This record gives sequence, structure tokens and C-alpha cells, in this order.
Amino acid sequence: MLEPKVVQLTAGSAVLGLVLAAGVVTLAGPWDSGQRTAERARAAAQARTGGAHHGATGPERAAPRPPAPAPSAPGVLTALTAPRTKAAPKSGLGSLAATLDPLLADPGLGPLRSASVVDLTTGKQVYGNGAGVPMTPASTIKIATTAAALAALGPDHRIPTAAVATPDARHVTLVGGGDPTLDPVRLRALAADTARALRARRVTTVTLTYDTSRYTGPERHPIGVNDNIAPVTALMTNEGRLDGSAGGPAPRTADPAGDTARAFAALLAEHGVVTGKPPARARAPKKAVPLAKTWSEPLSALVERTLTHSDNDLAEALARQTAIASGHPASFAGAERAVRERLRDLGVPLAGARFADGSGLDRGDRISAALLTALLARAADPARPELRPVLTGLPVGGFSGTLEDRFGDGSPGAAGAGLVRAKTGTLTGVNTLAGTVVTADGRLLAFAFLAGRTPSPYTAQPALDRLATALLPQVPH
Repeated sequence: MLEPKVVQLTAGSAVLGLVLAAGVVTLAGPWDSGQRTAERARAAAQARTGGAHHGATGPERAAPRPPAPAPSAPGVLTALTAPRTKAAPKSGLGSLAATLDPLLADPGLGPLRSASVVDLTTGKQVYGNGAGVPMTPASTIKIATTAAALAALGPDHRIPTAAVATPDARHVTLVGGGDPTLDPVRLRALAADTARALRARRVTTVTLTYDTSRYTGPERHPIGVNDNIAPVTALMTNEGRLDGSAGGPAPRTADPAGDTARAFAALLAEHGVVTGKPPARARAPKKAVPLAKTWSEPLSALVERTLTHSDNDLAEALARQTAIASGHPASFAGAERAVRERLRDLGVPLAGARFADGSGLDRGDRISAALLTALLARAADPARPELRPVLTGLPVGGFSGTLEDRFGDGSPGAAGAGLVRAKTGTLTGVNTLAGTVVTADGRLLAFAFLAGRTPSPYTAQPALDRLATALLPQVPH
């Protein structure tokens, strides 16, 4: 049982999902293929809520502008902070076992299942079936990754990429801070700012190196070379994609940091700064002089992007940012320790949990349905507004992200269009769904359904959608 936290919705909250969906429908990306067949990629033209600050050069640019709110935050925040009542209204939640048990027994879900439903009005679990059993979560682990990052860093945190120099400005180092969203536009602006700072010092010839020491340990994900994730390094552009794509599986460079440094050298040359031989990897000098800096979007927007589009590269980056903030090495092992510590501080059930990675691609991950619903409850807690992007980033059924083509007309979960907000998870033989629904009487429920050894995503996903949609018609007695 979770500690009671009342999150009473307004009378109009039953249409909340539809209202939010209208604002995020344009963010949908193309279908993935391969191992992540049910996951959508990051949208190519996602609306910016912040980003690089290139208004000045040199050290003056060290502090970014205050971030804008996460794009879908206003509607959700309004509902979550609506006036609360002392007593929750009576509803048909007591009949959930009779409703959900037969649906959970669907053969399409395979023999391994973990299910939990929590009423966020009271904080109490209203349904559980193997709720505490740790299972492979696939991408629903991103709920844990993002909650830990927000708890460690806060929603305003931004990830920097910097250019620094020796005191004589003859040796320049491109320093990666761990921002996989760095794109060619921001890299070009960083090069322009750097060249401007060098010219102010009357320097036009430099030795260029690049520093990736922010991260430690293996760069390759344990699954090995895979189109679903680039090498995990502190310096990269466009998530190491080689085909110009903005999302989904794609051929990835084996050396994203080196490629970024070489591109930076070419951009410096366009501005009259000669770097000579190709840049080598090296640590920045201890007494480095700042030249220029670019910043990621605020963490609130990065979390929403991670969840809506199931961005694996960004999830791994957020796990490492959590490790850095927690005083652990920014490696797979260090990130696992940091995520566990931050979740422990949130008071959620961690028995049997394993965070082998931040993205869910590692089959060594273990999470229970009870842990996922506890995290969603914490994100809805009025006392924890910093966690709210975990809710606002969930895809909207039938409208956005990895749920755009689920809960549509004629589908088993059609009634959930606009009302079910959930993170999907898909690996071969693993299908999961965790999120929130607004019931007919205007109450918010958190749910998590995990299935293992599933015969096919084409039978498992509709079965999961039916489970989520079955929560909707719970009406007052």
C-alpha cells in the first residue's frame, strides 16, 4: 500500500487526455522495426521548449536562460492541483478483480504476468495480481530512469557541451557533457562562438582535442552493436545516426565522439580557425579557459521526449546524469546504483528490482508492476511537482508517440483513445504497458501490466490495451 496522497481531479478531467492529445499529436514519429517493433522514435520536428543559448560568446554564455515549462504540463498540472476532497467518492473499483482477472488470463499475454492498479485519489492499490513479482520491463523501465533523474537533478537541469582552451588559447578541447540531443545546428553555432572567442584572442591556428571523460566504463550497451542505440558516450551528435534520420532504428557510427570532433574541426575551419591534424581524444587541461558552450533543453522536456518516443539513447544519458549527480561513476554500473538510491529515497518498493540499463534494452532489468504504479503515484503527488514530467511525458492513446497507432477506431482498446496515457515496452517475448487513466467518475488511476514469454506482440499488445481500457467504465455505485 502506498502512503495516501489525494489527487482529486475536476469534474471535467475525463476529457483531459483528449485535450492534451490535441497539443501533442504532431509529435508522432515513424514506426520502428527490428527488436523494438512497437516503440516509436523521437519525432523529427518536436517543438522546442528551450535549447542552446547562443546569444553571447565566451564565458558570458556559461549560464543558460531559464527553461520554459514542459509542453504538456499546464493541463496536467491543473488537474493534479485541483481542490481536493477529504473523502474520495465511492466507485466501482471493488469489482476490478472480476473485470481484470479474465483479461489478464488472455493467452496472448503468455504465462508470466505482473499487474497493479492504484487509485491516485487515495494512494491505495485497488487491484493486484502478482504485483510484487519482478519481471523484465522492457521500455517501461524508462519511468524509473526518468523519475530518478528528476529526483536527482530537478526539471530545470540542462546538459552542456563546451569548448575550452589552454590559457594561451593554442589548444582547444571540445568537452562532452553527455547530451545525445546535440544536433548539427547547435554544433555549428558552438563552433561559430568558439571561433569568435579565439579571434578575440588573435588566435587562428589551434590543436583540437575532445574530452569524453564525463562518462566511464564500456561505451557499448550489453546488447552489442544494434541499430536501436549508439555507443554510450559523453559526446555525440544526432545520437550517432548515419542515415540522417531523426528517430527509430538506424545505422550508428562506431565512433560518435570522434565524428563530432571532426565535424567541429571542419566548422571551425569555415570560420577561419585551422586545427591541423585530426582531433585526438584527451582530457581538457586542468586550468582551462572557457570559450563557448551550448545547452540541451531542460530536463523536463528531455524526460517527456524520452517517454513519449521511447528514446533509448536519451534514457541512457539521463541514467548517467543521475549517476554524476549522485557521486557515482557515469557507467552502466554507476547509473544502476544511482537510480536505485534515488528511487529508494522516493519510498517505492524495490524488492527484486534490477536497473542494468536506463533504456530497457537489457533483459537483465527487473521491475514489478507495484514499483511502476508507485512511481506514477509519486509523480502525481502534489508535494513532488518536480516529478510531474513523468506523467506529462506519457504517450496519449490513439494520438501520440508509441501509442499513436494503438487505441484507434475498431481496435480492442478504442474506448481508451485520448483517455489512456501510458509507456509501452516491447522486446521479443516481452510486452508491457504502464500509465494512467481517468475513470468515468473523474478519478485518476495508475496501472502497470507486465507480460513475459508472450507468443507475439500482435496478440499481446491488444490484450494489454483491453486491460487498460477496462479501467475506464468504473462508475459510482
